[in-house]
Amino acid sequence: MAKKELSFKEAVGEIERILRSIEEGEPDVDNLVKEVKRASELIKQCQKKLKSAEEEIDSIFRELS
Repeated sequence: MAKKELSFKEAVGEIERILRSIEEGEPDVDNLVKEVKRASELIKQCQKKLKSAEEEIDSIFRELS
């Protein structure tokens, strides 16, 4: 089953949590790999949302011209 896609704010919050976890401790290698993979997925998701928002805003401005 696919994971539910988080909102942009939720994804950024989870990325921040992962970063704090890594910065504050010395996670074991297995957990570190898991956390970095998750952060990578979240970053890609955020980039996709930002690109989509940018395209939509550009479209709105083009309609106003």
